[in-house]
Amino acid sequence: MYKNVLVPIATDHDPHTDQALTVARLLADEGASITALTVVEAIPEYIAMQLPEGQIEKTQNAAVSALKDELTGSGIKVVAVSGHSGRTILDWAEENKVDCIVMASHRPDLSDYFLGSTAARVVRHAQCAVHVLRS
Repeated sequence: MYKNVLVPIATDHDPHTDQALTVARLLADEGASITALTVVEAIPEYIAMQLPEGQIEKTQNAAVSALKDELTGSGIKVVAVSGHSGRTILDWAEENKVDCIVMASHRPDLSDYFLGSTAARVVRHAQCAVHVLRS
């Protein structure tokens, strides 16, 4: 059904990650590319200046390493980027010509009505199909 599937995974490794990956595999055509993307929240410049040199890259590498360990042998590409989660997922999907995003979402609470969840932002603004799994 889809040739290039993106599965955004929170850095805290949501308990529904396995479910999202299973759905991605079911939606993917044979030979399709599935990418697990984790977004390391961007650190404001005034704070980043106080960090040891290379700390941001070290954090991204640790996120990729942890995710790769979790997905060993799955044939899923693992990518970590830095930025605001909702915007970065959308930008990465567009730049990499993703045709379906599969992501887990929590039940909304009051704060989501004011701020909006990452899944809601992705659903509203994605230029491709989005499959959201409710937890």
